[in-house]
Amino acid sequence: MNIHQYYPIDVVNGPGTRCTLFVAGCEHACPGCYNQRTWRLNSGVPFTIDMEEKLIGDLNDRRIPRQGLSLSGGDPLHPANVPDVLRLVRRVRRACPGKDIWLWTGYTLAELSEAQQKVVAELDVLVDGKFIRELKDPSLVWRGSSNQVIHYLR
Repeated sequence: MNIHQYYPIDVVNGPGTRCTLFVAGCEHACPGCYNQRTWRLNSGVPFTIDMEEKLIGDLNDRRIPRQGLSLSGGDPLHPANVPDVLRLVRRVRRACPGKDIWLWTGYTLAELSEAQQKVVAELDVLVDGKFIRELKDPSLVWRGSSNQVIHYLR
């Protein structure tokens, strides 16, 4: 899996102070997407075990308490990302007790494959649905267009 950005301290992508990872790869190509540079799977840089260790360390850092992890992109549920994202969210569940996990995807719950559903089973919150420029609403919290749904899973 490739990533475009890792923010060890983020207060925009979900509630509280968080760690946020923007992955590469998106099949949706939504017109008006604010993050088009993340669409290509081979863009960005590889997500290495060293980066994963840093992320786990940051989530557990008591000097700057984080509420959890946010996964965005690109699309973390792009089929090519699913194995690595599943491994990561399971590791966060084990190694970072009490931290929540949020994930943004252009797929809807009804469209998810069995493999994608395994990732969703590990999440606290899923924000689903493609960005639709005509439904853009800057007053919305944690989503860009009114068709997108915030699913509180835990």
